[in-house]
Amino acid sequence: MQKMEIKSTNPYSSAVNVPSGYLNIMGYVDESEVNGPGSRAVVWVQGCKRECGGCFNPQSWSFEVNRLESIDSLAEKILSKPGNKGLTFSGGEPFWQATELASLARKVKEKGLNVMAFTGFTLEKLQSEQAPAGSKELLEQLDILIDGPFIESLAINSPNSPVSSSNQRVRIFNPDFQDKITWASDQIEIHVFKDGSRLVTGYKGWYEQ
Repeated sequence: MQKMEIKSTNPYSSAVNVPSGYLNIMGYVDESEVNGPGSRAVVWVQGCKRECGGCFNPQSWSFEVNRLESIDSLAEKILSKPGNKGLTFSGGEPFWQATELASLARKVKEKGLNVMAFTGFTLEKLQSEQAPAGSKELLEQLDILIDGPFIESLAINSPNSPVSSSNQRVRIFNPDFQDKITWASDQIEIHVFKDGSRLVTGYKGWYEQ
C-alpha cells in the first residue's frame, strides 16, 4: 500500500522537550565498517514518522526521549577514538534533528572526519521549502547522503549494493568519495560492550540488552 507523504512538521518542536545543544538518540557505536566507507562512529537518532514495513530499527520510531546526549560530549567521544575516521547519522530520521546534527558534524569535520547520513526523505524534499528545519545546514556538512525510504517490496540483498531498496540513491557531495562506496547493505557487524550488552548493526541490525 502506498504511504502518504510525510509532513515536515517537526515533532520535536512541540511534542518532545529536548534541551538545546542535545540530541535524542537511540544508540551509538565506534569503529563500524558496515555503515559507510571505512571505520566510523555511528549515531542512531530517536524518532521517525514513516514506520516503513521491514524497517531494521522499529525501536527508533518513537519520539519520546530515549537517551539525551550533549553535542559536545558526543563530539568528544567520537574524536577520542583514533579508529573513527568518519561519522554516520542513521536512525530514526536524522533530519528531524538536523540543526543539532549539523553542529555535531561541524565539530568532527574540523578534526578531519568525513560525515554521511541516511534519510527517508528524498534529496529534492530536503532542498525544498517543506524540508525540516536545519536541513540545509546539515546537507552542507555531508560528504555522502543515502536518500529515500526503505521499501520492502524493492529490497536489495546484495553484497554489491550500498542501499537497502532500489528506490534509494547514493548522493556523493564530496568527489573524494567517488570510488569509496564499498560497503554493502547485506553485511552485519556485532559489537559486545563491557556491560555484556550487544549491538548488531548492518543488515536488519538490532540492539540486544
